Amino acid sequence: MPALSSGNIQGIESSLGYTFNNKSLLAVALTHKSYHHENIEAVKAHNERLEFLGDSVLGLIIAEVLYLNKESLTEAGMSKIKSYLVKELVLFEMASKLSLGDYLLLGKGEESTGGRQKRSVLSNAFEALVGAVFLDSGYMVVREVVLRLFNEKVASAILKNEASDFKSELQEKVQSALGTLPEYRIVKQEGEEHKKIFTTEVYIEGKLFGSGTGKSKKESQMAAAKEALIMLGNE
Repeated sequence: MPALSSGNIQGIESSLGYTFNNKSLLAVALTHKSYHHENIEAVKAHNERLEFLGDSVLGLIIAEVLYLNKESLTEAGMSKIKSYLVKELVLFEMASKLSLGDYLLLGKGEESTGGRQKRSVLSNAFEALVGAVFLDSGYMVVREVVLRLFNEKVASAILKNEASDFKSELQEKVQSALGTLPEYRIVKQEGEEHKKIFTTEVYIEGKLFGSGTGKSKKESQMAAAKEALIMLGNE
């Protein structure tokens, strides 16, 4: 396996709050396939298989926590929140929290195209890291590591119903497809100061894709994003 510097090993272990028994598992988790392909004689594995494992382990941990922590959640409710918590955008946030991009082994091509900041590369590496911890120490230990990172996110998702965060979903779709962001414009405010109704329009590359109203700017933006998602689906 490619050698990691002692500084890199200590850095990622410190961020993760976990010390690997088998450092080679950590090395695989941090090895992108581009590095493997450019060093195929020296490097025998990359992190895609660990990513596959980590995806399932992470899903189980989140599902268990939702089941145990909120008895009032329905199956549909748990499913929506779980889908939100394991989506690429959230995993990218977790990877960024760990500064995971600083420790990846990337091929020259991937490095030159900004691979250390790519959402897909970082979210996949995070899943691989979860898989590596699972193989290194088992379910209860990886569960503890994951929950230390996800506790606030889980609590917030349940409290704020972020399973229905249409703004995040729209942003993710638009950024992925077009490399740009939706633009929200507050076009109307009606009513008394403590009973205002806001109307928001959302534009994508200058084209109106949806509008919505709500008792707050955020609520009206969420409604506009939901309409835009429907319009995108129809197109």
